[in-house]
Amino acid sequence: MKGIGASAGIAIGNVLVKGNKIEVKKYKIEDCDNEIKRFRKALDTSISQIKDLIVFTEDTLGKEEGKVFEAHIHMLKDEELITLIESKVKESKFNIEWAVKDATDFYVDMFNSLDNSYMRERSIDLIDVSNRIINNLLNLDTIDYSKLNEAVILAANDLTPSETAQLPKNKVLGFITEAGGPTSHVAIIAKNLGIPAIVGAGKVLDSFNEKSLIVMDGGTGEFFINPDNLIINQFNEKKNYLEKEEELNKHVLGMESISKDGKTFEIVCNIGAPEELNQVIENDGEGIGLFRSEFIYMGRGEAPSEEEQLNCYKKVVQGMNGKPVIIRTLDVGGDKEIPYLNIEKEQNPFLGFRASRYCLKEKELFKVQLRAILRSSAFGNVRVMFPMISSVQEVRAIKKLLEECKSELKANKIAYDENIKIGIMIEIPSAAIISDILAKEVDFFSIGTNDLIQYTIAVDRLNESISELYTPYHPAILRLISTVIKNGHKEGITVGICGEAASDIKLLPVFMGMDLDEFSVSPALVLKLRRHMKKFSTTEAKEISNKILKLEDSEIINKLLEDTMNCYEKIE
Repeated sequence: MKGIGASAGIAIGNVLVKGNKIEVKKYKIEDCDNEIKRFRKALDTSISQIKDLIVFTEDTLGKEEGKVFEAHIHMLKDEELITLIESKVKESKFNIEWAVKDATDFYVDMFNSLDNSYMRERSIDLIDVSNRIINNLLNLDTIDYSKLNEAVILAANDLTPSETAQLPKNKVLGFITEAGGPTSHVAIIAKNLGIPAIVGAGKVLDSFNEKSLIVMDGGTGEFFINPDNLIINQFNEKKNYLEKEEELNKHVLGMESISKDGKTFEIVCNIGAPEELNQVIENDGEGIGLFRSEFIYMGRGEAPSEEEQLNCYKKVVQGMNGKPVIIRTLDVGGDKEIPYLNIEKEQNPFLGFRASRYCLKEKELFKVQLRAILRSSAFGNVRVMFPMISSVQEVRAIKKLLEECKSELKANKIAYDENIKIGIMIEIPSAAIISDILAKEVDFFSIGTNDLIQYTIAVDRLNESISELYTPYHPAILRLISTVIKNGHKEGITVGICGEAASDIKLLPVFMGMDLDEFSVSPALVLKLRRHMKKFSTTEAKEISNKILKLEDSEIINKLLEDTMNCYEKIE
C-alpha cells in the first residue's frame, strides 16, 4: 500500500488506531448566557494550554516550530469566529459544543472547496483549535501516548499539529494518516521530530486491527500490513542501511563540499517558510538556493504587505548569518492557486498566465515584493531570482521594474544592497536554448529540473498513463543542462540546479563533471550529497559525464549510473 512520504525513516511495529472525530451531540438549551460563559471559559483554558504547548515545542523542537501554534492563539481570539459561534447559540438555542463544530465545519468546507492544497492543509489547524475547545467544554482527556505499554505505529484519519508535536519518539515509532499533505504543519513537525510519517494514504483504517503488524517507509510512502518474513527482513536491512548512512553523514558536518581532489561546490537548501530555517542550520546547509516566496501569499485573504514580506525575508536572511539567500519571486499559477489573485481558470495552466508572466502584468503587486526583497538585502547576502523566463524581453522588463524600485527606495533614503545579484530560473526549453543570450543579462542561473523535464519531454508526471516517460535521464535533458552550464560559464556567471534531479545521487558525478557550481536540495539531503561528492575526483566525474552525454537511451543511462554508483558505494 502507498501514501505520501512525509518524513523519511523506516518503522516496524504493531498498529494503534486512533479513534475518529469527537462525538458532538446537538440539543436544545434554555440559558444562552450560560452556554456563552462556558464557551468563554473554554477559550481561556484553550489559550492557556496552547501557551504551554508553545513553551514545550520551543524547548523540544526550537523557537520557529513553536510559532506554528501562535496561529492557533490568533484563531482562538478571532472575533469573526467567536461572533459566529455565539450568534448560532443565540439564534438556534442549541448547545455551544454543536455551535463550535457547526462554525468550524462551515470554514473547513470553504477551505476544502478551494482548488488549493495549501488552504486545504491549513484547515487542519482550525480543526485542531475546534477539537481543543470542544474537549475543554466536555472535560475530555486526550490520549497520553507516553503511558503506552509498548511502542506503536499510530494510524489515524488525521493528526493535528498539537497532537503531533507531543508524540514521544520512544513510544510512537511512526504514523500513517488517511488525510494530509507533504507541506502540512503535521509533516513539518514529524520531520523535525525525526518520526517516520506517511500522509494521504486514503481509506486504510478499516484494513487494520489490534494485532496488525506494520512496516513503513516514511521516505517513499510505502507500507505493508502483516507482511511476510521476506518483506520484514527487507525493511530491517533498509533500516540498518539508513541508520548507518545517517551516522556516516554526520562525519561531514562542518566540512566543505568538495570533490576527492579538492574542487569546491556549493550545497544550499530549498525552503518555503522561515519555520524551515532550523532544518537548514542543523543539516549544515551553505545557504538558501530557493526560497519559495509564494507560500507567504497563501492561506490568507489578501496579498501580504511590503512590511509583512520584509519581516519574513529578514528572518531568513539574518538567520543565515551572511550565507547567501536566493529569494524566488512570486511563482503563482500552474498548480499553485491563490484565490484572491483572481487568475481565471485556464485549459493549460502550466503553459498559461503564471509566475513572471503574471507579475509583469500586475506590476504594482510585483513592485511591492521587489521592494521588500531589496530592503531585506540590507540585512545580509540576498539574491533575487525570477521564475518561468522564456525570453530576453521578459528579463529586461523585470530589470527595468527592479531599477524603478531601487530609485523609489533611494528617494526615500531606505537602505538596500545596490549591487544585489539577480538570476533567473532555466525551466523552459526556449530559455535553455538561448541561455548564451540570457547569461549576458544576469548574475546567475538556476536550472529548475522539474519543469524543464516536463516541458522538454512534453509529459505530465502526474498522469499515471505516461508517468514512466518522465525521467531526468533522458538524453535531451542532460544535453540541455550541459549546454546551460557551458553558456553560463562563458559569460562568467554561476549555474545551480534545483528540483528532484539536484538530489539524485546517481546524477551527482554527472553534474560535477559538467562543472555545475551549486546544488539546491531539501535540508535533509545536504550531508548525504556532500559525503558522496567526496568519492569522485573531477577527472572521474568528467569521464562519467562525457560518457553519459554520448548515450542515446534513458534506460541505458540509468543502468550505467546505477552500476557506477555501486562501484563507488563502498568508498568512504
